[in-house]
Amino acid sequence: MNIPGKKLLLRNEMMLVAAILILSIVINIKSPGFYSFSTLFDLCRASYVQLIFGLGVLIVIISGGIDVSFPMVGIFSAYTTITIMDKLHFSQNGIIIPILMAIVIGVILGGFNAFAIAVLGIPTLIATLGTAGIIRGLMLAGVGSRLIQDLPNGLDHLATSTLIQIRNSGGTLSRLHLLIIPISILVLALGWILRRTIFGRSIYALGGGIESARRLGIPTKKLQVRIYLLVGGLAGLGGLMSVVLARQADPYSLAGSELDTIAAVVLGGASIAGGYGSVFGTVLGVFLIALIRDNLILLGISGSWERAAVGALLIIGIVTQAFIRKMKKRETQESHAEVQK
Repeated sequence: MNIPGKKLLLRNEMMLVAAILILSIVINIKSPGFYSFSTLFDLCRASYVQLIFGLGVLIVIISGGIDVSFPMVGIFSAYTTITIMDKLHFSQNGIIIPILMAIVIGVILGGFNAFAIAVLGIPTLIATLGTAGIIRGLMLAGVGSRLIQDLPNGLDHLATSTLIQIRNSGGTLSRLHLLIIPISILVLALGWILRRTIFGRSIYALGGGIESARRLGIPTKKLQVRIYLLVGGLAGLGGLMSVVLARQADPYSLAGSELDTIAAVVLGGASIAGGYGSVFGTVLGVFLIALIRDNLILLGISGSWERAAVGALLIIGIVTQAFIRKMKKRETQESHAEVQK
């Protein structure tokens, strides 16, 4: 049975938009004044790091894999960058050098995943679990484990850089962080790469099955290497941005953050089986997780329930995907039956 707008309603992105709107209305009822520039700007700031990580996770999931090493890659890259600059007494005002350094370190660490997966043929979950443990051990034993609060001048300045400032009638000043610009450019660029380039389309094809991708003439091993190098670079960037926003380098800061990011990407519609996912859906998923994480207390729920809530959302995302696939399969069968008649 064809219902007008049914396909639109079944799109994961539309469900997420509806969930965000309903949840924000409930929060505003519980806490009047929720709708404000301050709330919006705070939610954006809370989403920056997870969004960068989420883009990397999205690429891996679309390709049919799963990556749980990105938090360790991120914090290792950032912490090592700050440590090197600290030991060299390099506290200049620029930000390009530390950003490039963190990305390069992330790419190198991503190469470990690429070697384990593409060359050794280890399943992605096992490979990234192993590399995450190795990277964490190398950082704590070889690089350092102390908290570093003195960031290079350029990064410290970036931490407080503001794009827009708005003062409300009560005198409260709301600030939108400058990072909204480069992160928005990154989101648009990756969306274009995935949808408009051979590399992006090859990632979707790989997620549909390695053997099928090979028959299409795609060099699957080289593609996997490129994917994990790219994801490593994104993780390095995300790790450095987490250090910048926190204004300190804590080697323990990102441990255990895998669940939030993977849940956000799956909620955004990325198929855990591979072959499907969108940047827009990931943005919405990250925003929804941030909305829930930052406002549980306003809903009268203890913050200790945060992990349970995110875990439940992950399960809901997977069940929703199964439901949508079932509905699409039923529609296809009905269409074939009508054609045969």
